Amino acid sequence: MATGVNRKISAASARAHTRRAKKSNSSQLPSGILGTALAVLFIGFLAWAYKVIQPPPPKICGTPDGPPITAPRIKLRDGRHLAYKEHGVSKDAAMYKIIYVHGFDNCRHDAVLAEALSPGIVEEMGIYILSFDRPGYGESDPDPKRTLKSIALDIEELADQLVLGSKFYVVGFSMGGQIVWNCLKYIPHRLAGVGLVAPVVNYWWPGLPANLTTEAYGQQNIQDQWAVRVAHYVPWLTYWWNTQQWFPGSSVIAGSPHIFSREDKEILAKMPNRKSYRAQIRQQGEYESIHRDLNIGFGNWEYSPLHLENPFPNSEASVHIWQGDDDIMVPVTLQQYIAQKLPWIIYHELPGSGHLFPLADGMSDIIIKNLLHAK
Repeated sequence: MATGVNRKISAASARAHTRRAKKSNSSQLPSGILGTALAVLFIGFLAWAYKVIQPPPPKICGTPDGPPITAPRIKLRDGRHLAYKEHGVSKDAAMYKIIYVHGFDNCRHDAVLAEALSPGIVEEMGIYILSFDRPGYGESDPDPKRTLKSIALDIEELADQLVLGSKFYVVGFSMGGQIVWNCLKYIPHRLAGVGLVAPVVNYWWPGLPANLTTEAYGQQNIQDQWAVRVAHYVPWLTYWWNTQQWFPGSSVIAGSPHIFSREDKEILAKMPNRKSYRAQIRQQGEYESIHRDLNIGFGNWEYSPLHLENPFPNSEASVHIWQGDDDIMVPVTLQQYIAQKLPWIIYHELPGSGHLFPLADGMSDIIIKNLLHAK
């Protein structure tokens, strides 16, 4: 028969055992509290982070809490409005009708070619120029559904509502030049001629050689490299990236002087003061104007300008690119490659010129004469 083993346990060892047991049990409570606290903190951090990266809603012109409407506007078929400004002779008397597309962080008042064009040439040639606020800028309603195609269709509808005729010219400066590529893609049948003036190049356009884009990209300031990288890869972070105070965002948005060439700085010193309308440019919100511009301009395009075929095979119109070889913002090497791949484009390279060359004395006259007289 099996016999049990009797163990004698002293009172001291019993008390020690009891203490160890109690200590083990009590250690489970803080562990549960710590886990819950960490979970709450993590959720709170996510909520805070989500709130921080979300841009505030736009202040739509004409709404109770929005800026006033001071410009003439058209109403588009989707209900949005485009504000515009007319320059030159009346459109009824005009021989040439041009729609000017403004650049990044500009508005309808920054119609570079219209403002700098000689009055004598305007009258002699009968030139009418229409500038407008691109969606989200100035007094044009934001377009949260904006695409590459939609802005081209906006331009077409603007021309139709203002009765510019079956064909018209388009000229775009800087980021506005990207918009003109969209016109060549989506509404070439409406174009009488095209001018791309220092048009911004998207480093991720298919067809651009990797070694060329890498070299050009590396020539930009580090903060600008990151700004366009964020716009391309994580566009939902663009607003936060360029508004946070921890490190510098886009130097173009900040207007840093190092983005300008020597000639640019000389031109800037002579430029008229923009204080009268500067505040209007972003008045509906930075996201719907400059940040959405970055996201679309440097996003994934559904086509590449390098793959476009000549929209005017019978020379019924001409396409021009104007580029300064000392442009710090738009690398000349990329523009040269595009012009080489698209031989139907008339390429003009200006030695010693920077990004603001259209404002140089007499330059607007040269650009417009070439555009209107070229066959």
